[in-house]
Amino acid sequence: MARPQDRGRIAPAFRFVAALFLLCAAACSPAPPEGPYLNRGNGGEIRSLDPHFIQGQWEANVLGDLQMGLTTEDAKSRPIPGAADRWTVSPDGLTWTFHIRQHVWSDGVPVTAQDFLFAWRRILDPKTAAPYAYNLWVLKNARAISAGKLPPSALGVRAPDAHTLIVNLEHPASYLPELLTHEAAYPIPLHSYKKFGNAWARVANYVSNGPYMVKDWIPNDHVTLVKNPRFYDAKDVHIRTVRYFNTPDAQSALTQFRGHELDTQNPYPAASIGWLRANIPNDIKSVPYLGVDYIAFNMRRAPFKDKRLREALSLAYNREAIVYKIRRIGETPAYNMIPPGVANYPNTASLAFKSLPYAARIAKARALMREMGYGPQHRLHLTYATPTNPDQRRTAAVVQQMFAKIYVNMTISSVEIAQHLARMQQHDFDIANASWIADFNDASNFLDLLRSGGDNNYGGYSNPAYDALMDKAQQTVDLKQRGRLMEQAEQMALNDDAWLPCYFLLTMDIVQPWVKGWIPNIRGFNRTRWLSIKGRP
Repeated sequence: MARPQDRGRIAPAFRFVAALFLLCAAACSPAPPEGPYLNRGNGGEIRSLDPHFIQGQWEANVLGDLQMGLTTEDAKSRPIPGAADRWTVSPDGLTWTFHIRQHVWSDGVPVTAQDFLFAWRRILDPKTAAPYAYNLWVLKNARAISAGKLPPSALGVRAPDAHTLIVNLEHPASYLPELLTHEAAYPIPLHSYKKFGNAWARVANYVSNGPYMVKDWIPNDHVTLVKNPRFYDAKDVHIRTVRYFNTPDAQSALTQFRGHELDTQNPYPAASIGWLRANIPNDIKSVPYLGVDYIAFNMRRAPFKDKRLREALSLAYNREAIVYKIRRIGETPAYNMIPPGVANYPNTASLAFKSLPYAARIAKARALMREMGYGPQHRLHLTYATPTNPDQRRTAAVVQQMFAKIYVNMTISSVEIAQHLARMQQHDFDIANASWIADFNDASNFLDLLRSGGDNNYGGYSNPAYDALMDKAQQTVDLKQRGRLMEQAEQMALNDDAWLPCYFLLTMDIVQPWVKGWIPNIRGFNRTRWLSIKGRP
């Protein structure tokens, strides 16, 4: 195929073959639904329709069209009233009273405050084993419930009537409206759960309170959602059907996009950025993202307990080469974990060697490796776990060459994204490619990843001093002082080489010109509720 730098100048014979391919693809694809529809390339396969058991951005895309928390996102992904039409906050910031709007589940049963109370108790119950339970630790007694020290009934949340939810917090949280848009805070239909138990989330039993309902789920292919006629704002929902396609191979998805089989795709292939810029520049929707790509070290395995090894690998990782020569889409090299633009955060923490030339970094890394007994005749063997995404595999091959310079023989192990996440949570890796996209705009959402025992603390980092700093920060009302305490915690983790920050992310969407209402934003959500179709060819 044409390389990106060829700017689309393809030989006539290839044009003919390509045209036949696109015609065949169009002929073989499913017939379009009736009425306005949207085909979204969504990256990976979802694991569940139950908000308590998902953890990927691609899953949150689907669930965010189906369910609605007390707050929800506007077209720019800013928090607005959702299931609650208004709320009040006590002067000390510790008690929030939410008033549930008059609206119903897709089966016509009213949504009540009890649906939220039940859902929050369920996600925090350690028996549920929900990966994002810790997102609700801001609620009074939530952390003790997750630890099994208190029963779920001890949660500091009350529902005195069907339309009032009184929420008591462990500490003030100005970011609560944004946090409550997260799937961890979605309601569960209590009437349906009483009837079906965990099977409430099967397609046949599923009810939702958001703009869409689930119609079908074809594993490893797509999920179909249709407009919910009982949604409280249904009159302003323009797209009748949305299909989320499993597109783990971004390069193949680009072909589908070019053939008009997909109306949107995330992510686009970084390897094709030259072609994209030359041929469809207006379809690229990339802006800075509250997200970071990093490498996790499994500190439960002996070699990685040695800080010298973690430091050596971080020194050998050439961030500038990855960003400017391999990916080339505009990302920023990362020498810390908190992206630019995070609210109320000084953001001056950094790895100590940031200003050191790369040649000097390699020399220092080799010296550290020799101290540990490694060298040309005694090389370290390790495995790098990564998703099957072609861009990640391509980057992994370059990282393999970088680490080879410091006496490391690295084997690359790639699996589908859901399996990759599972093995990271099970600590089944040596080092692993990971990324984190903010659930809400606060530095704690990144730094909580390193709290001892956290579900998303893939590397098993544990430092009581770090935990104590984070606890102190969360109890600090003054936002500037709170930010400084969290920055101290971040610097402590960087000094420990608790993780290897790689680069700060950009959103990676391509969107057809007939999709209207798409507004790129730092959180990366573009709910179908706000989109419309005009001028589809």
